[in-house]
Amino acid sequence: QIPRLLSEAGQHAELRAMLERSIREHSATSEMLAWLCSERKDWSELVTPDLLGAILAALEREQHNTSGRAGKLYRTLAEDRQLLGDIFKKADVGIARDAMRRLQLSLLFDELTKRSLLARIVKVYPELESMITGGQAQEKTAQLIVSWSSLERRKIEYEELVKTKIPENTKEIALARSYGDLSENFEFKAAKQMQSVLMRRKAELEQMLHNARGTSFENVDTSRVSIGTIVTLRSSETNKEETYTILGAWDGDPDRHIISYQTAIGQALLGHKIGETVSLNTEHGTAQFTIVSIQSAAPDQTAPPPTLPTESVVETAMAE
Repeated sequence: QIPRLLSEAGQHAELRAMLERSIREHSATSEMLAWLCSERKDWSELVTPDLLGAILAALEREQHNTSGRAGKLYRTLAEDRQLLGDIFKKADVGIARDAMRRLQLSLLFDELTKRSLLARIVKVYPELESMITGGQAQEKTAQLIVSWSSLERRKIEYEELVKTKIPENTKEIALARSYGDLSENFEFKAAKQMQSVLMRRKAELEQMLHNARGTSFENVDTSRVSIGTIVTLRSSETNKEETYTILGAWDGDPDRHIISYQTAIGQALLGHKIGETVSLNTEHGTAQFTIVSIQSAAPDQTAPPPTLPTESVVETAMAE
């Protein structure tokens, strides 16, 4: 209701700011996102891969409410055959690849719907077809560049999941099953729903840890915008300066202008040199910025683990 009312009242700047913040923070409701998808011709600057991330987050939060607003968003994603094409038409192929992996791991969709969604992305990026055909020419998995500190946090989360949360959930399911009459057993249904959430997160973390490669961001190339650099930009319109620190895939802190290299801003800046002009999406639409300076970010102080291959962390936790 709120987006529609603001739009009808002509409060487009307020609405754009609200939508951008909700998409970025994955706090947008299913109703809000369904409205945005239906009105996306008027909001093309918001139709990016970040929108798909917000959609999946909303569906995961409300996955058991299939008859109401969440159901409308699900139908929009499944039935609007142009939506994913619009979302990914200007995206980097690496971003599209990561989105396809998330869809493949998702438990939100049946296999037929999932393959249909993947095929729509492949229509934009034919080179990713091997990800759904499973042929021998399957593309090598893309690596995620992450800081050692963020990698350690993900490892801790994974170990807590497999050593504590999943075993506790298994006990809860067994206890609830002992109450009998599963058709009316709320405790059993709730425990099984939690099992789905935990197993989905486990699969996501395994994929992320398998792909992750840690770094301390030392000795970075400052001749151009690189991962591990601090970039100062000057607005061509206002002459004001903004500074962004571009770090690893899991290092975002928007309040401090620390962004992941995978974000839209990070992707737009990477590879550019001092004096070059770039176009960035802002709260007020597309704007031009000139790169004023590029400096090295402070190295990550977390020491790399004794055993560097990330795969061993997953394998050890699973074995236990």
